[in-house]
Amino acid sequence: MGRYTVPGLDADTGAKVAQLLQGRLTATIDLQLTLKHVHWNVVGPNFASVHEMLDPWVDATRQMSDALAERIATLGAEPVGTPGFVAHHRTWEEYSLNRADASRHLAELDSVYSGVIGDHRAAIHELEDLDLVSQDMLIGQAEKLEMQQWFVRAHLDDGRG
Repeated sequence: MGRYTVPGLDADTGAKVAQLLQGRLTATIDLQLTLKHVHWNVVGPNFASVHEMLDPWVDATRQMSDALAERIATLGAEPVGTPGFVAHHRTWEEYSLNRADASRHLAELDSVYSGVIGDHRAAIHELEDLDLVSQDMLIGQAEKLEMQQWFVRAHLDDGRG
């Protein structure tokens, strides 16, 4: 942790918030890479719609990562986004599909989103008594991630519920 944090937070709280946000940074970097991987490897009858749906999501997730990294730096800590760090500090399994049809990729992405969103929500709750500014940022990101997951689930839904 650096010599400072944001006004209104003590150094220990700033460090704790930065650590929570680093976990979210690691997750969003992994998610953007996973989305791009699916973009390159999706095939089948729904190829075009899924392929084209994912690129804006990669961009949106990259913006989430950037916001998280900049908040970590604002708190006086050092954001880490190197590939080795992300791979070493992730708490979930590697995405398992390469070339596969859209329904298989979307089912796997649904699981990925459930993990990322669940961890975002856990961090939101932890931030309640620590830093409302960081909490607000994660709430906004969770809304976007939940919307993306809704699109994934809508593709998977056969209309029978």
